Amino acid sequence: MVTGRRSRAIAGVSIALGTAALLLWSLLPIYWIVVTSLKPEKEIYDYPPTLLPQAPTLAQYHTVLTRTRFPLFVGNSAMVALATTFMAVVIGILAAYAITRMRFPGRAMVARGIVAAYLLPPSLLFIPLFIVLQHLGLIDSLPGLVLAYLTFTVPFATWMLIGYIRTIPTDLDEAARIDGASRMQVLWKILVPVAAPGLTVVALFAFTQAWNEFLYALIYVYSDSVRTLTSGLVGMMMGDVFIWGQLMAASTIAIVPVLAIYLVAQRTMVEGLTAGGVK
Repeated sequence: MVTGRRSRAIAGVSIALGTAALLLWSLLPIYWIVVTSLKPEKEIYDYPPTLLPQAPTLAQYHTVLTRTRFPLFVGNSAMVALATTFMAVVIGILAAYAITRMRFPGRAMVARGIVAAYLLPPSLLFIPLFIVLQHLGLIDSLPGLVLAYLTFTVPFATWMLIGYIRTIPTDLDEAARIDGASRMQVLWKILVPVAAPGLTVVALFAFTQAWNEFLYALIYVYSDSVRTLTSGLVGMMMGDVFIWGQLMAASTIAIVPVLAIYLVAQRTMVEGLTAGGVK
């Protein structure tokens, strides 16, 4: 009995220490970004570095918001991320419904193809995508960036929603079809409301992917008027000179929207993530 209690105590302490280490590993970079953004320029380069700003200031934020084009970059990112999220969710729910509820030749191969498309690294796709966007006349444009982002958000959304819709009993579909509902009515009036937690999770992940994406944003757009925040941050690195205060202030601003969305929707996210694994 004593040995068992000691083992449980050791296990509990180990879990607590491991959790604390993971939290430290995850939160320390964010802490350092925020703290650095609140330091005056001279203090940023002091050695040894200070863990807390000795003279806190919002000068870095004022400079970023009033003397750079970063607010425009944030607006571009918001438009691209919202458009990508909306289109990915709509296309994903339509594709997932077809794969899970309809019978057609090659259905299993389509599902496997979706997974394969999601697993392909962007570094292999950016050259073929560049050629496609160039032929469509969408290089250096926000619609072109949205189209590029759909190549990885749609497969992700479809695969997630396939697993979620499979947990919804087919009796609901059959009852609605007996009452005379069409397939589209069954989808939008029955399955979509029931699958709302899963759709929320997919939308949040799609938004995060589009908001944080860097490679395509760096390659496919080059004009300041259509840059997103991730590629816009590169403009704050001039050769080997890094404007650390402005970089950290801009990074903090970029973190806030996604963090706020996750904090507000965390309960729905947990419901959506767990419901997809229980039938």
